[in-house]
Amino acid sequence: MIFDVDGVLVDSYQAHFASWQLMCRENGLHITREQFAATFGRTSREVIRTLWGEDLADEEVARLDARKEALFRKLCAQHFPAMEGAVALIDRLHAAGFRLALGSSAPPENVEQALEGLQRSACFRGMITGADVERGKPDPQVFLLAAERLSLPPSRCIVIEDAPAGITAAHAAGMVCVGLASTGRTRTELAEADWVVDHLSELDAESLQRLLPASQLP
Repeated sequence: MIFDVDGVLVDSYQAHFASWQLMCRENGLHITREQFAATFGRTSREVIRTLWGEDLADEEVARLDARKEALFRKLCAQHFPAMEGAVALIDRLHAAGFRLALGSSAPPENVEQALEGLQRSACFRGMITGADVERGKPDPQVFLLAAERLSLPPSRCIVIEDAPAGITAAHAAGMVCVGLASTGRTRTELAEADWVVDHLSELDAESLQRLLPASQLP
């Protein structure tokens, strides 16, 4: 199992939107909810170039990136927004023998904060963050790297995602994908997933194993 973090294990949609609003306001820009929704799931570096322009200097991209993510972590530290059912699902899959990894476009500091808040670091064999990839979702790089960390072929991996770009990335990697209609997402937006759920409690080891092709089952 490869989990996205934002919108899957952490109900971070509002905190991310608020941090983008604050950072844009500091720099004389404005971001709408529609703009944010369209870019959610991509790396902050990619979003900054979308908002500020492709010709922005790398040093300025790095400065804005660091500021935005610092604002986000500060908001999450005030009230860590664990996704309802996330810890229980991690425990169920870990007990069933699933190999678990994280595949996120977020910086490592954000992912580490999420693992600390969930208190389940020991359950995960691999953690891929935005620092490990050159190309964000919908490119499959993040999930292919996660499969390598799990020592599994992509065809034996299942991704849980909440963003269309993440679903596209999972399929491009040759993986099965479950779409979670979490905060800010609708089932229609996630229609390309192999299975769409409204809550993590709908998932268990048996139902997830049935998503894999019969030739890939143990």
